[in-house]
Amino acid sequence: MKPTICPPVTRSRDAVASHAASSPASAAAPSRRRVILATSLGNALEFFDFTVYSFFAALIGKLFFPVGGSYGPLLLSLATFGAGFVVRPLGGIVIGTYADRRGRKAAMTLTILMMALGTAIIGLAPTYAQIGIAAPLLIIAARLIQGFSAGGEVGAATTFLMESAAPGTRGYLVSWQLASQGASALAGALCGMLLTHVLTPAALESWGWRVPFLAGLLIGPVGLYIRSHLHETLHAAPQSRERAAVPARYDVRRIVLGTLLMVGSTSSMYILVFYLPSWLTRFTHAAGAAAFLPSGLAGLILTVASPFCGKLTDRLGSRKPILYATAVATLVALYPAFALMLHAASLVPILAAVALLIGLWVVANPAGFLLLLEGFPREMRGRSLGIIYSVGVTLFGGFAPFAVTWLIGATGSAYAPVWYMAACSAVSFAALIAFDERITD
Repeated sequence: MKPTICPPVTRSRDAVASHAASSPASAAAPSRRRVILATSLGNALEFFDFTVYSFFAALIGKLFFPVGGSYGPLLLSLATFGAGFVVRPLGGIVIGTYADRRGRKAAMTLTILMMALGTAIIGLAPTYAQIGIAAPLLIIAARLIQGFSAGGEVGAATTFLMESAAPGTRGYLVSWQLASQGASALAGALCGMLLTHVLTPAALESWGWRVPFLAGLLIGPVGLYIRSHLHETLHAAPQSRERAAVPARYDVRRIVLGTLLMVGSTSSMYILVFYLPSWLTRFTHAAGAAAFLPSGLAGLILTVASPFCGKLTDRLGSRKPILYATAVATLVALYPAFALMLHAASLVPILAAVALLIGLWVVANPAGFLLLLEGFPREMRGRSLGIIYSVGVTLFGGFAPFAVTWLIGATGSAYAPVWYMAACSAVSFAALIAFDERITD
């Protein structure tokens, strides 16, 4: 006998807009600028730390994981970083459930406190030479805390953005969650490059690598203060009490389809923004800062273009047409773009190819997030998106560099990123067909 699954309460787009315009929550909602800032800070802190840790992974390995072999410390450092991805799904379930029961505001307060704690531990932890085995254990604990909180952050914060939006502005508000990822990744890369350029190797190893983590730690108190003054959106709808009387149940089919929808998006993000410098260094012999410029451009485009793409999503109304169009365009453009980068005689064609691919990714993302958010009822939205995002990022984003590197080693082909991204995009396209569009309040 199949388990009973409660269907989401769906309403017409006009009915949703009418309710949003007339509800007390709309009238009492904080300014749009405060909502955007409060919800973006947590995601910004996560991606800033991600970029900085990646930049200084070799140095952190040397200081905290002094094992034998030339690659041993680096591998342990990266494995520790990967541990943060492994606990993301657990964070998505636990914190997402907390957001659906206690409110988005309470969940976002919890996640930013945990992120700040993890960042503080990494920035202040004594090295192996100072306290022995406790040093790597502290770094592992910090990454587990950060990963757990990040798993719940996106579900709670993005849900809050959508539920805070005035009629016809959902795409615009949700897009700022994406823009914050680009801005913080770009800031982290610039910070790392600046420190490497200004400080001597000895100073960088002694204390310089800690500066970005301690600077990022300042986001914590600011974010906590702003989030504590937000208006709760969970119980804004009049139907909330009626729904609360009915036990909320997971829509397993839609969660699985939603996770598959994330496959193409998250694999593209982690390959184009984080893995591309390594690929360029290996196959195009780009050196130094030149290898990082395409990733910097990708972060810049993500930051600047996301709000405009969010507005475009709002103007189009329906979410699926823009997702179909960008999915097909991406599949068509992947091979030519990487071929252009591989045979480029200068940096300009490489930057053009990256701009094309990341541009298509940015256009699609606000619509993709809204398709998922609007596909679940309010009382299940935080935990459902938390699971979808954290599982998708863990399996197909965090492990994308490893998978592509393995494919290159197994096939010897420089086009391994193309095959990986194309396969992921095809999976997401199939899931898009099966995931029916719904409009919930």
